[in-house]
Amino acid sequence: MKKRFFRFGFLLLLSVVFVFGWWTPPASAFTDEQKIIAEVWRIVNQSYVDDTFNHQNWWLVRQKALKQPLKNREEAYAAIGQMLASLADPFTRHLQPDQYRSLQVNTSGELTGVGLQIALDEETGELQVLSPIAGSPAERAGIQPRDRILEIDGLSTKNISLDEAAARMRGPIGTNVTLRIIRDKTEPQEIKLVRDRIALNPVFAELRTQPEGLPFGYIRLNQFNANATQELANAIARLEQEGAEAYILDLRNNPGGLLQSGIEIARLWLDKGTIVYTVNRQGIIGSFDATGSALTKDPLVVLVNRGTASASEILAGALQDNHRAFLVGEKTFGKGLIQSLFDLSDGSGLAVTVAKYETPNHHDINKLGIIPDRVVSWESVSRDLVATEADPQYKAGLDLLIPPAVIADAA
Repeated sequence: MKKRFFRFGFLLLLSVVFVFGWWTPPASAFTDEQKIIAEVWRIVNQSYVDDTFNHQNWWLVRQKALKQPLKNREEAYAAIGQMLASLADPFTRHLQPDQYRSLQVNTSGELTGVGLQIALDEETGELQVLSPIAGSPAERAGIQPRDRILEIDGLSTKNISLDEAAARMRGPIGTNVTLRIIRDKTEPQEIKLVRDRIALNPVFAELRTQPEGLPFGYIRLNQFNANATQELANAIARLEQEGAEAYILDLRNNPGGLLQSGIEIARLWLDKGTIVYTVNRQGIIGSFDATGSALTKDPLVVLVNRGTASASEILAGALQDNHRAFLVGEKTFGKGLIQSLFDLSDGSGLAVTVAKYETPNHHDINKLGIIPDRVVSWESVSRDLVATEADPQYKAGLDLLIPPAVIADAA
């Protein structure tokens, strides 16, 4: 009897020790630093696309973060960074207040810096160029999509966050920053850039005429920011009045932006059909559809390349799968994940991957990209020759508009 009681008491003691070992104070007793950690954990717990949280016990991750001695807000932010890093998802990240403000500006206004859209390669962790912004110091210096940034002002980019890298490249107009760049298998090179004001007007459009006399609208869309839908609608309306009978939409080196902007712009071209499917962590599929409000039914060619990413791929996939456009160029970047932004109580922000998307034909393009209808390799041409007949991808698109090779109008 005593032996049995001893075993029972020993097991009870072990249970108490185990529970006490992971005990944390109630939320009402949290410090300010613990409160922001708990806030981030709760948002991820409710919203993150992977309900296995990278095959780990997400509750224990919370407990580990809260048990750290946190003396100030910087240490709390470091603990949040470690907690999110365990998800192995570079797109789910904490944004300190200044970084969060910069991101909001990037999708709605203008900024000063070198004009690079960047991403972290999910497999190698390398800092990679999505695309340079048109007319920016980076574009003028010849930096290209898929270039890898090894150093920023001598600081290695290994284990650096996207937001820290962006912050280091931004700065006052006229100041210098030096990037160490490697392209494919060539030797690394140092490129010195002078920061400038980066214009974020996302649309360039003009009426052009082929030798055969067919007037067409050439539209280059650089980014899906808050102004993109209205600016593109204005451009299409103007080109229709000027007599455009076909269109070339240039999405090359467009790194994406706002999901809603991509959907609304697809509706400018589509009268009917699904634009995109979204799949959350429960496997529930939602969809966004055309609303019968297309501004034109004229033939459409879309130019894409390795820098065409995210919302650009949503638009390209919608137009391709609905047989509304003919895609020309290279396989696209392959970012098929959707992030939502969350305001945090201390003025910082949180970007969380909340879903993945599929094209209307249920193609998951994440890490795979979209293959164009006509593959044409990119050949480096000077900036002033892009979208001229010296540009092979543009020329291939132009050939599709020449009678009798004109692509069919939308069904």
